[in-house]
Amino acid sequence: MKRLYPLLFISVLIYWGCEEEHSHEHDTTPPTVTITSPQSGSTVSDSITITCMSSDNEGVEKVELWVNGVSTGVIDNTEPYSLNWNTTTHEDGSFTIIVRSYDLSGNTTDSEPITLVVYKTVELWGVVYSVGNTTELNLYNNDLTGSIPPEIGNLTNLTDLNLSYNQLTGSIPSEIGNLTNLTDLVLWGNQLTGSIPSEMWNLTNLKLLYLRNNLLTGSIPPEIGNLTNLITLRLGINQLTGSIPPEIGNLTNLTYLNLWNNQLTGNIPESIWDLVELVRLDLDVNQLTGSIPSEIGNLTNLTDLNLQSNQLTGSIPSEIGNLTNLNHLFLYFNQLTGSIPSEIGNLTNLTYLNLSGNQLTGSIPESICELTNLNWSPDFIDWYYSYLYHNQLCPPYPSCVEDYVGEQDTSGCD
Repeated sequence: MKRLYPLLFISVLIYWGCEEEHSHEHDTTPPTVTITSPQSGSTVSDSITITCMSSDNEGVEKVELWVNGVSTGVIDNTEPYSLNWNTTTHEDGSFTIIVRSYDLSGNTTDSEPITLVVYKTVELWGVVYSVGNTTELNLYNNDLTGSIPPEIGNLTNLTDLNLSYNQLTGSIPSEIGNLTNLTDLVLWGNQLTGSIPSEMWNLTNLKLLYLRNNLLTGSIPPEIGNLTNLITLRLGINQLTGSIPPEIGNLTNLTYLNLWNNQLTGNIPESIWDLVELVRLDLDVNQLTGSIPSEIGNLTNLTDLNLQSNQLTGSIPSEIGNLTNLNHLFLYFNQLTGSIPSEIGNLTNLTYLNLSGNQLTGSIPESICELTNLNWSPDFIDWYYSYLYHNQLCPPYPSCVEDYVGEQDTSGCD
């Protein structure tokens, strides 16, 4: 008698498999699916988790996240179902969210839609800011410490950033170059170190750049000439070295140029004398050399000219008399020679004049008495060397200044 047990076993398997396949083919009952969190209308940011419940009479194969009618490709096939949505790839706004459930027979069901409002944020110094809505960030004198977070570069709609007079340290993050909408950047009065990041020279919409009163090092690169919309540039009281790049002459809208109290060397570039919109020029307390050219007379809008405490040589050009709007003329502590030009008498708006500590020779022109607005007793600083002191000026002195000439080396006088 033949044994039929193996054949019978195989027949049962085939039948069972066909029955299972047959049952799926005839399963037309779709799954159920419900989003459980977050609630519709919620505001979300960064990466969020969307959770849902799904069931089916035969079994759920997977659930899938759809945003605004488009599959994200984010799926989960294991209970409890959760789907991660990275909102940072989307602009701020409202989005319609559904979860689609697939059962083992290929039936699908979409959840009831919910609406989520994407609101991208950045946390800076413990405060959360909206990426889309933050256009101004003014944290002046706010006791901030530590370094400037690189995440500040995510606030790409900023037009005005003021972090001045805090206790910020470290270098300026390169990500600040992402803020291409900035018109005002004010970081002065901190303890920032390192060089100015090259990415900053991409901020071509800047009108005001204040980096004064820090500990910045390195040179001023020629790329500064990219910032052609600048009106005010203040880099004073740092530790910047090297020469002033001639490309600074590209900044034809400048009204205020402040580079004082650094360690800058070399000649003042000729291109500076083409910046005819300048109202104030502060290049003092550096190690600048060379002469003051006649082209200084081009800067007829100047009210303040501060070139003191450098190593400038040569004479004071007569064209200084073109600067009839000057209120302050400070040329002291240089190595200037020659006589004081009589054209200085044209500067009738002068309130402060200091030519001390040079090697000026000859007589003081009588025209200096035309400067009736001069204040010979400035109260904003206690001068040790004042006015016309410590030159080689020869008597007799005009009566209007004889009390303010002070000590002179008259050995070369007749």
